[in-house]
Amino acid sequence: MAPPLLSLVLSCSHAAHFCFFRPRNLFVSAAKTMATYKGLVLGIYWKDGANQTLELTSEAQKFNESTNGSLDKLIPLASSSSLKLGKCRLFYGLNDAYQSVALVGLGSSDAGFNEQEEVDEKRENVRTAVAAGVRQLREVGASVVDVDPCGDAEAAAEGSGLALYSYDELKAPSTRKSECCVNLVADQSEATVAAWKTGLVKAEGQNLARRLMETPANIMTPTCFARVATEALASKGVSVITRNKEWVVEKKMGSFLSVAKGSDEPPVFLEISFNGRKDDSKPLALVGKGITFDSGGISLKPSSGMDKMRADMGGAACVVASIYTAAALRLPINVIGLTPLCENMPSGKANKPGDVVTAMNGKTIQVDNTDAEGRLVLADALCYAATFQPTAIVDMATLTGAMIVALGASSTGVFTNSNTLWNVLHESGGVTGDRVWRMPLFELYKRQVTECQLADVNNIGCVDRAGGSCTAAAFLKEFVSANHWAHLDIASVMECKDEVPYLSKGMSGRPTRTVVEFLKRIAEKQPF
Repeated sequence: MAPPLLSLVLSCSHAAHFCFFRPRNLFVSAAKTMATYKGLVLGIYWKDGANQTLELTSEAQKFNESTNGSLDKLIPLASSSSLKLGKCRLFYGLNDAYQSVALVGLGSSDAGFNEQEEVDEKRENVRTAVAAGVRQLREVGASVVDVDPCGDAEAAAEGSGLALYSYDELKAPSTRKSECCVNLVADQSEATVAAWKTGLVKAEGQNLARRLMETPANIMTPTCFARVATEALASKGVSVITRNKEWVVEKKMGSFLSVAKGSDEPPVFLEISFNGRKDDSKPLALVGKGITFDSGGISLKPSSGMDKMRADMGGAACVVASIYTAAALRLPINVIGLTPLCENMPSGKANKPGDVVTAMNGKTIQVDNTDAEGRLVLADALCYAATFQPTAIVDMATLTGAMIVALGASSTGVFTNSNTLWNVLHESGGVTGDRVWRMPLFELYKRQVTECQLADVNNIGCVDRAGGSCTAAAFLKEFVSANHWAHLDIASVMECKDEVPYLSKGMSGRPTRTVVEFLKRIAEKQPF
């Protein structure tokens, strides 16, 4: 039976209206979303100090006045901590339009960019607070929720859209999260409505990546991933070419093929083209690791936690989602997306430790650990990316467990030969709240992967475990000819436990929104 179509989040016909439907509901009219239980999210600022003060947002103040000061009467009854940042207090029966009102804590009204944390705290506070409100309203039965923009409509929409996502369509219908539609409160300016729509699109993009990553590997095979990605991207007018094994052989991608040969699932190489500039200017290339399941191969992983390796194609998922979002936002930039897709499995045909394979650029690789397979598939993809003469190459991969040790879930590790790329990525992470951190790409690491007994390079280097993320990046650099290249090791942000308040537990889809913001800024600045 064919796997369920990827259609997690679909917009309804209402211009500033967004609904979160199950994959079975492919097209739903606005009329169908009308519900008897309606909720409202309103914001309130909290200031610590000797004289703790509370301040309603302008939208909350309007509601307060329209209900004869109902909030003024109820707020003093709340506990001192119930309206702090990210906290939510529900009130019932305040007017006829809404059965429930969620008052959410936005933190300080003076919040701005925090240099130490490297994040725009005002935007992040809005995401966190609104997420808490929409979740609680859904829990009490609201199927339609109107949302206060809280001073940043884009961030409010992101918080709403990301918080309401859940991957539960494989469960019994009775146990699934209920459907919930979110709207921007009425009578907003055109700029506010536009910002809200942008936020919804960005949330939709990240949710697309989350869904690709979360789907079980027996469903989300390379072939299925290619079909689902093609359908999603085609809906936004993006061209996708699906390359088969014969094409990969013809291109002499021996490194990619050496990983794919261990599985009965055929490899697929996706070539995605988005022409946002409507001209023939050189594209920016996004390359994503697409291991749809990683057992480790002959260098078998421990069984504990191996199920999470269904998300080892997170790089490819983020490439697809980033281009999907860029197309939806009509960003004026040309982008090529490349995703080598396969499984890494043990078999009589699989890579063996000590094998030597040849990449597309003719370099030979000694494979001393078959569980360091991501860099093998990326090597050929990076070589192929160069044929497009891109302005820059950005690759994304859940590449090393060492990155989880180094950074935890705080940020994505970035290795780059370009200060230009780093500066734009760094700025983008501060805006989205999905941060990046620069890692070293020293000559030392190059020596550790090129001092190889049998071949030109070794896939794990000559120093066991030390600087694992750095030697992996140095390995990739051996297959890059671009002056502007960045490698994003997203292993540290692959999964969310409870680190990001507006994301539920599970695969995170990070750093999709940061990459989209990066593309937007590259399009605006034209730095190359």
